[in-house]
Amino acid sequence: MEKNLAPPQDSNSFSRKDNNKAGHAGPESSQAVNVKSDSGGEAEVPSDSDMSLSQAVEEVDRLIQRLSSAKGGDHDHDHEPLPSEVPKSVDFLYNAVDSMVTKYEHKENPPRLGLNHNDDVLFFDSMNRISKLKNSFHRFPSDSVFASSLNKATIVVHRSMSFLEEEYRTILEICKRKIVLEQKTPKTPKQMASLGSDRCMLPEAECNEDDLEFPSFSAEAIATMSKISTVMIAVGYERECCLLYSALRRNAFNEELNELGFDNVSFDEVQRMQWESLELDIATWINAFKHCYVDLFSAERRLTGAVFPDHPSVSRNLYSDLAAAVIVRFLNFSDAVVMTKRSAEKLFKFLDIFETLRDLLPHIKDSNSYSSDCQEVLIDEVSQAKTRIGEAAASIFSELENSIKKDQGRTPVPSGQVHPLTRYTMNYLKYAIEYKDTLEQVFKQVQETEGYCGSTGLEPHKSNTLTTTAITGQDDGGSDKSPFSIQLMTVMDLLDANLDMKSKLYRDPALRYIFLMNNGRYILQKIKSTTEIRELMGPNWCRKRSSDLRQYHKNYQRETWSRVLQSMSPEGLMVNGKVVKPLLKERFKNFNSLFEEIHRTQSTWVVSDEQLQSELRVSISAVVIPAYRCFLGRFRQHLESGRQFEKYIKYQPEDIETFIEELFDGNPTSMQKRR
Repeated sequence: MEKNLAPPQDSNSFSRKDNNKAGHAGPESSQAVNVKSDSGGEAEVPSDSDMSLSQAVEEVDRLIQRLSSAKGGDHDHDHEPLPSEVPKSVDFLYNAVDSMVTKYEHKENPPRLGLNHNDDVLFFDSMNRISKLKNSFHRFPSDSVFASSLNKATIVVHRSMSFLEEEYRTILEICKRKIVLEQKTPKTPKQMASLGSDRCMLPEAECNEDDLEFPSFSAEAIATMSKISTVMIAVGYERECCLLYSALRRNAFNEELNELGFDNVSFDEVQRMQWESLELDIATWINAFKHCYVDLFSAERRLTGAVFPDHPSVSRNLYSDLAAAVIVRFLNFSDAVVMTKRSAEKLFKFLDIFETLRDLLPHIKDSNSYSSDCQEVLIDEVSQAKTRIGEAAASIFSELENSIKKDQGRTPVPSGQVHPLTRYTMNYLKYAIEYKDTLEQVFKQVQETEGYCGSTGLEPHKSNTLTTTAITGQDDGGSDKSPFSIQLMTVMDLLDANLDMKSKLYRDPALRYIFLMNNGRYILQKIKSTTEIRELMGPNWCRKRSSDLRQYHKNYQRETWSRVLQSMSPEGLMVNGKVVKPLLKERFKNFNSLFEEIHRTQSTWVVSDEQLQSELRVSISAVVIPAYRCFLGRFRQHLESGRQFEKYIKYQPEDIETFIEELFDGNPTSMQKRR
C-alpha cells in the first residue's frame, strides 16, 4: 500500500550552514562512512563526519528528554533551556535511517527484513527515536527552530513507511496459513435417502490459548511484523498499517474458505439451485463455518495479538472486524437458504444450520476478544439468523401436518398393507427425533417469540393439547408438555384420523380391521423402538394404542369367523334324538364354502409384521380348530356310511390348521391343489 503523500514545501531547504563545522553531509552528499551502534551493527551513512551512531543516539536521547520536559517552547527556570538550533546528531540520525532504507531496498528477493538481526535492531531503534522526535517537535509552534527538522523527519518517515508497508505486505502474502483440515467421518444418524443425507458435523478441537505457533508463520516473521506494526503506529501510520493488515488477512481467510469449498454464492444463485446441489453446499457451509469459529478464529486472534502486542485495542478491533466480515458472509448464505422454497426433506439440513448458529453464539458471548460494539452487533445478527432458520424449520415440520391433512386419496392400499403415508410419517419422525433437543429449542423459540407458531402455520399449542386429550381419552399432562411433544402428538392425532378415514375405503369390514391393525402395529412398533418418541408420547398414549389394536383384532374375529363358527353349531340338527342328515350335510357344505372363501381371499391379504401375523393365526386356530374338531368328531359317523362322504367332510382338522397358516402372506394358494 504505497502512500501518495506530497513532500513538505520546504523539503529541499535543508539548513546546511554548519555542515562543514559539524563534519556532517546533507542528503545531497555522495560520501559515505560506516557508523556503529552499541549493539555492534553498522549502517552506511552519507557523511564526512567521524560521529558514531551511538554518539548521535545519545545526543538525540538527551534532546528528546529536554523537549519532553519543556512547556511548548517556553523557557522554564525549573528546566534546562531549549537549544537555539537542532543538534547535528538529529540530521545524522535521519541520514543513517535513509541510508539503511537504501541498503534494504538494494537487497534481492523480499522480504528484506529479518536477514540480518543487527541491521534490523539498528533500523527499528532509529525509527523509534525519530518517532519520539516527531512527537516532541509537534509540541512547538510551526515557526520554531524545530520546524525544518520536523519537515526532514516527515520525509524520512514517509520513505521508511513506504518500505515497511511493502515488507509488511510481502511477509503476510508469503506466510499465508496453509489449510490443514483433517477429513473425518463424524458419527451421524442414518437418515433415509428420501429425507436427505447425513448431518454434517465437525468435532470441536481443543484450543490452547498459550500455544503461539501459527501454521506457515515463523517466529521471525511474527517478530518482524510486530516491530513493523509498532513503528508504523508510533509514527502516525496506524490507519495505513491496520488497513493493510486487515485487507491481506481477509484475502487469506477468503482463500482458505474457497479451499474448504465454501464459495461466495450470491442470494440469487442459492434461489436457483436444485436441492441436491444446495444440500451439498449446506454441508460444506457447516464444516467451513465450524472450522472457522472452532479453529481458525482462535488462531487468528492469537496471531493478531502477537503482531500487535503493545496495542491490545488495535488487535481487538482488527480481529473483531475480520471475524465479523467472515461471520456476515456465512450469515448471508444461511439467510438465502431460509428464503428457498420449503419442503419436508429440507428439515434436517435447516436444523443442522440452526445447530451451527446456536453453537456459535457462546463462542461470541464468552469471548473477550471482540470490541464491545462488534460483539453486541454480532450476537444480535447471529441470534436473528438463528431465529429465522428456526422459524423456517418449524414451518417445514408443520408441512408434515399439512401433508397428512391433504392426503385424501380414494384408492385403498391393496391387501390392507401399511399405507405409504404411515411409513413416510413414522420414518420422518424417527429421523426427526435424532434432533429432539434441537427441535425442542426450535419450537420453544417460536413459542416465545410469537406466543404460538403464528407465521409458521402451526396450530396454537393449547388447541393441539385439547385435540390429543379428546382423541386418546387420556390426559398425559398435556399442559406440562414441551412445544415439540405437543406438535408430535398433533401429528399422531392427524395420522390416526387419516387412517380411520382410509379404512372406510375397504368394502370388506374384516379387511378394514386388518388395515387398521397393520398400520396401528407399525406405528406402535416405531414408537416403542425409539425411546425418545416413546417418552414424548407418554405411557397413556401407548396403552391406548395397544388397547385399540386389541379391539381391531376382536372386530376382525367377529367379522370373519363368527359365521364359520355358526356353521358348526349343533343347534337344530337333532330331531327326536336323531340327526337330520340333510341339514347336517348343509352345515358341512356351508363350513367348507365359508372357509374356502376366507382362505382364497385372506391368503392374498398381507400382514407384514411377523409377530402380528403369528398372533392372528394363533388366535384363529384357537377358535376354529377346537370347534371344528369337536363338530367333526360328533357328527362325522352319521355321514361316513353314505355316498359322497368326501363331498361333505372335505378337510381334517390338520388340513384346517395348515390352511390357516397360509393366511396373510400375500400368496394365494388353491386349497384343492393343496389337497
